Amino acid sequence: MPPRTKRTEPTAPSTMKELKDTLWKAADKLRGSMDASQYKDVILGLVFLKYVSDAYVERRAAVEADLREQGMDDDQVAMLIDDPEEYQGSGVFVVPAKARWEFLAERAKGQQASMDAHSKTVGQLIDEAMDAVMIANPALSGTLPRIFNRDNVDQKRLGELLDLFNNARFSRLGEGRARDLLGEVYEYFLEKFARAEGKRGGEFYTPASVVKVLVEVLQPDHGRVYDPCCGSGGMFVQAEKFIYDHHGDPQNIKVYGQELNERTWRMAKMNLAIHGIENSGIHTRWGDTFVLDYHADKQMDFVLANPPFNIKDWNRIEKDPRWRYGVPPAGNANYAWIQHILSKLTDDGRAGVVMANGSMSSNSGGEGDIRARIVEADLVSCMVALPTQLFRSTGIPVCLWFFAKDKSADKQGATDRTGQVLFIDARELGFMVDRAERSLAAEDIARIAETFHAWRGSSSAVEQGLSYADVPGFCASVSLADIKAAEYALTPGRYVGAAEIEDDGEEIDAKIERLTKDLFSALDESSRLDAIVREQLDRVQSS
Repeated sequence: MPPRTKRTEPTAPSTMKELKDTLWKAADKLRGSMDASQYKDVILGLVFLKYVSDAYVERRAAVEADLREQGMDDDQVAMLIDDPEEYQGSGVFVVPAKARWEFLAERAKGQQASMDAHSKTVGQLIDEAMDAVMIANPALSGTLPRIFNRDNVDQKRLGELLDLFNNARFSRLGEGRARDLLGEVYEYFLEKFARAEGKRGGEFYTPASVVKVLVEVLQPDHGRVYDPCCGSGGMFVQAEKFIYDHHGDPQNIKVYGQELNERTWRMAKMNLAIHGIENSGIHTRWGDTFVLDYHADKQMDFVLANPPFNIKDWNRIEKDPRWRYGVPPAGNANYAWIQHILSKLTDDGRAGVVMANGSMSSNSGGEGDIRARIVEADLVSCMVALPTQLFRSTGIPVCLWFFAKDKSADKQGATDRTGQVLFIDARELGFMVDRAERSLAAEDIARIAETFHAWRGSSSAVEQGLSYADVPGFCASVSLADIKAAEYALTPGRYVGAAEIEDDGEEIDAKIERLTKDLFSALDESSRLDAIVREQLDRVQSS
């Protein structure tokens, strides 16, 4: 056996800041040696392996302690301690000995040849570890990356990564759930990599604040939850967080998803595994939802989706039964996504979808007619116009469509909203994270969600004592007749009107006189400064 790598094992779980710092250092070690998409796969793969290994070792110690408490001797313990049921029943993945982090960390510089083993690079050992974990856990089959022994992966740097990760411990003990800790780190990195990859990053990552709006409005706390273009699985993660935050049982939902991109599909499988979310509803292969709906036999209670915007090259079959409200144009798949989602809903199903703003008013390619039929079918419950710059990967302004198969007074809400649509203009909400990106604050998300639930008369609104009233410039409840009169345009700004201007108590004549004096004073100052500048320029030119 090679000499053990000297290391200091933390006695407590790493803090969030420590974990993020560790991971950024890890990314820096590979930056420049490969592109963003590849080092993303390397680092996230190692994070996943570190987590499952830590969780397994910790559970193994607990199993051993329990067996010894039952009075079993060493032989009996050795026979029972690796029983897969002891781990899988506790939500822990089985990790074979040669896939455990300690084994790999001791061989961070590779495995030298011996009487018992061939020489191997550290990349070979990690690839074999990924294989071993997938074989031991069929739910992960075909999911984990096997890219660590490729020619363009610097084995020295990879070994240094292992050493670096020794300082991060993903414990399952303590006040918070370990998967929350690592899950947040994983999501943090997904966000960072999405930013690094620019437009390509938008394929797998939807800003967390946007997802939270969808989840807080829909409140997916039971039944089947579906995303037809699930990216890295962020919709499902937020749905689970919502259930935990409201003291519900995550076992009450079953997630279903489909993803076109293979690498993104792998990320989704790992992301759900890290969060302890059953991922069997994510199909065993990636694939185009328009070509083949992997969940064609299932109706969904909730749909959350951020489809790719304005796709021009998509698999269009005119006689597809999903086009109940009209055949979408070949040059834009927006209404194909909308109709696919509507086709998946149960009789009382609900959906929230991110769409480009153009979808609210476009009449090209028959889109206006499709939208009119959907409105007349009374399927639209709420439209939300979002602020710009929420998506770093695209400058396209976006909105949220919310659908409901049944808007009558029932368990979804005490107020009958049949024949009505709620419009919310949230374009003025949010704050700038930096010069290029905006985010919605918690209070912004709450305002949108509470407005919807007050309008619907949801139990959450009743508990808070909320009641609905139109707010000029922000929200309005509009009849289908009025929407028809506006030629079925669904842009919130058309219906909510202008915000009321607060009366400052100053008489209008006095205000005009004061502002006029201020303007003339500013103009005089401008003229004075202009003269000074001209004088200085003349001196420079004459010298």
